[in-house]
Amino acid sequence: MQDFRRYAPVLLVALGLIVLVRIVAGRPIGDVTTPSRLPQLARVTNSVARINSYLEKQYHQAELQPAMPASDLVVLRRLSLSLHGTLPSLEEVRQFEADGAERRLERWTERMLRDDRFADYFAGRLSRSLVGVEEGPFLIFRRDRLNHWLSEQLRNNRPWDAVARDLISSTGLWTGQPATNYITATIVDDEVNEEKLAGRTVRAFLGQRIDCAQCHDHPFADWKQDQFQGLAAFFGETRVTALGVEDNRDASYTVSTPNEDQPRPISPAVPFGTAWQPRDGTARQQLARWLTHPNNRRFDRAIVNRVWGLLHGRPYISPVDDLPDPGDSRGKLIDILADDFRNHQCDLKRLVHVITACRPFRLSSRPGTVDADQQNLLEEQWAIFPMVRLRPEQVIGSMLQAASIKTIDRNSHLLVRMIRFGREQDFVQEYGDLGEEELEGHASTIPQALLKMNGRLARELIESGGFSSTGRIAAATIGNDPLCLETCYLSCLSRQPTPEETSFFTRWLVGTRGQERHQAVEDIFWTLFNSPEFSWNH
Repeated sequence: MQDFRRYAPVLLVALGLIVLVRIVAGRPIGDVTTPSRLPQLARVTNSVARINSYLEKQYHQAELQPAMPASDLVVLRRLSLSLHGTLPSLEEVRQFEADGAERRLERWTERMLRDDRFADYFAGRLSRSLVGVEEGPFLIFRRDRLNHWLSEQLRNNRPWDAVARDLISSTGLWTGQPATNYITATIVDDEVNEEKLAGRTVRAFLGQRIDCAQCHDHPFADWKQDQFQGLAAFFGETRVTALGVEDNRDASYTVSTPNEDQPRPISPAVPFGTAWQPRDGTARQQLARWLTHPNNRRFDRAIVNRVWGLLHGRPYISPVDDLPDPGDSRGKLIDILADDFRNHQCDLKRLVHVITACRPFRLSSRPGTVDADQQNLLEEQWAIFPMVRLRPEQVIGSMLQAASIKTIDRNSHLLVRMIRFGREQDFVQEYGDLGEEELEGHASTIPQALLKMNGRLARELIESGGFSSTGRIAAATIGNDPLCLETCYLSCLSRQPTPEETSFFTRWLVGTRGQERHQAVEDIFWTLFNSPEFSWNH
């Protein structure tokens, strides 16, 4: 009794915190139910059929036999990794297995797009192309505010062209008007860097590299130095003051050359499509409306190619920001998707629906018996799903999710979400960030492999306990070794074990009880965490 009195205040405080966390975390956020039907499915289906027909002709001309369709569970894992940045939870996998209605992959795509995890994760991916990965100027650049604003735009399914116009032309404080962080990210010594803004704007929104034209005419493309300067001049009026980002009509963009005594002012000018440029509004507003004009096909092609890359791990045309001109035969499929995207009001969620329902996203990554040349040809023609290494946040997100039976999302306990956020940030920092060139191929390193194998976080996640996956699986499957192994595989790899794997791992489980069984399940999780399959999208 004395011990109870001694610890009663601590217990009451702890109980109060638990109740508070449950109240906050228990509030439903967003509708993440699986829709029973999709009213817009017919429109998506027609677009998918048109794209698949084009691909079928390409396969036939190249005399290729595409890979077989992937299983629905494999496609579910791809969807979860590309839309939420993590593998599906065991809870979600079991719900998916129990869903016997038609078009379940399309309906689950819709479910994932409605989930706040999509808006948050995709916002982070898109912001890399918008503001890079640098820290930016202290105080006047708020990446968190920009990402939150982008997430809200995605959550509300705001048209991408409207989002782009806000980013380029918004005014105000970077805290109250988060879109202005697109501008403040480039501030150097309290001055707007017009050249950096011009280069990043064209890369992000037109899928073109004109940075080389800053100092001289581009050696391999049609971009000229005066075209680059004309685009940079659209940001010449932009200033950052104590009141935030604003436009000063009396200011201008100037350039200096060794042959001139004074800096020379440059007038804003677009490199093509001059008829699309309006004459009213600020210079930035004019640029924003020109960029997003319905006739500016480069704008739609750029985001289509980028979203294709975010979903497949590799853009249709690489590099993602060096697209060929509209009409080039290499970008025919991108042109088809871009026209469809524009015809449906630049709807990003619909674009995701279309791409993930097309044949390349549903194909297996296993081609069968082919030689290296044939394998390369299959990959070039998108007749096989590309094997792509997961990003660092996908790796840690998958490890954290596999360690929890329940889905970790905004409906999870606040404490769970805080722990996940902290662990994810530490892991990504230690594992290494791929930076802006995330859609280019990167090999893994030995330190990365060792971090997964021997890192403290990996050991903590697989440690058997009352709330961990390993502990709950070990306790709930005593006497049913096949179910135990199946649950481990579904938790870590989102698939059933093969007969060979079942035969091998069952020997670890047979006759185990108590601590011995918990240790066996921990060993299985450790093995699956460190398998090549866990770290790749396939």
